[in-house]
Amino acid sequence: MVRRRDGIDERGSAGRFQAVVHGTVQGVFFRHNAKLEADRLGITGTVRNCVDGTVRVDASGDRERLEALLMWLHRGPSRATVEWVDVTFYSEPTDHSEFQIVG
Repeated sequence: MVRRRDGIDERGSAGRFQAVVHGTVQGVFFRHNAKLEADRLGITGTVRNCVDGTVRVDASGDRERLEALLMWLHRGPSRATVEWVDVTFYSEPTDHSEFQIVG
C-alpha cells in the first residue's frame, strides 16, 4: 500500500522525499541496506529508526533515482516485511552531502 502526497513539480529533475516505512523494518538491517541502495543510486539524505517501530527516510536527488529508491523501500531487504510507505515529495532538495544512518 502506498500513501503518497506528491508536491514535486513534474518539470523539475531534482527534489526530495520524506518516507515513513511501516512493517517489520527494524532489526532486519533495513537502514544499512537503504544506505547501500541510496549510495548506489547517488542519493543523499538520512535514514533513521523511530520509536514507533517505523523507519524514516529523507532522500534528495534526481527524480528518477528517487523513484527507484522509493520502489526499493516498498520491498526492503530480504528479512523485512514492508506493510506500507507514507511518502511526501518536495521540489527543493536538502543540502546533505551524503546518505547517512542517523541514530
